[in-house]
Amino acid sequence: MLDHLAREHEVRACYEASGAGYVLERMIRIWGHECGIVAPSLIPRRPGEQRKHDRKDAEELARLYRAGELVTIRVPTEREERVRDLVRFREAFQREALKVVYREGGNWTGKHFAWLRTIQRDGVLETEDQVVFGEYLALLGYKLDRRDELDRQIDALALEPAYREAVGRLCCLKGISTQAAMVLVTEIGDFRRFGHPGKLMAYLGLVPRELAGFVWALMQESVAEIEAGRRAA
Repeated sequence: MLDHLAREHEVRACYEASGAGYVLERMIRIWGHECGIVAPSLIPRRPGEQRKHDRKDAEELARLYRAGELVTIRVPTEREERVRDLVRFREAFQREALKVVYREGGNWTGKHFAWLRTIQRDGVLETEDQVVFGEYLALLGYKLDRRDELDRQIDALALEPAYREAVGRLCCLKGISTQAAMVLVTEIGDFRRFGHPGKLMAYLGLVPRELAGFVWALMQESVAEIEAGRRAA
């Protein structure tokens, strides 16, 4: 269809950012046509417009795109996506490990784990309880070992030229580790796409209240966009 249209017209395509990701955008560009992905939160909406109509929405999107009234998002490279997925997976593993830990009180330290091992070794539990306790302890140990292995891989990625400078600068800030810096770098991508620090802070959800219009617009991002970007960061 695109090739047929391209015989007589210049073809430029766009679609709303969604769970479909960037595959369609890359395919259209491989076919030789321009394609942009539009942030749903920045699409102009008429007051009171709530219901979605796929065909009507597509026609409206095409009209706005042709008029230059839509803001497209930056599309990461496939390598950037793979690194981001690795960093996200590490964060998911960390959350899974925390689910095993009893969260009352302070953070668990090496002394906590040493004490747990003495309980397992001294046989103070009944047989059935000993089995359950041992499996929980083994599961926690496995998750922490895999998390540490992912940390080593992320540390190695942070030394690559594409990430080294940005990670190094972020790590100069108190409280930001290599892992936290890599989360920010991989989720944000190009920091220069934010024309003002306030835009970056709003994207990260660090501006609870701001009168500037662009900050308010950015804070109205859809749930899908928040989960894909700011919430992860």
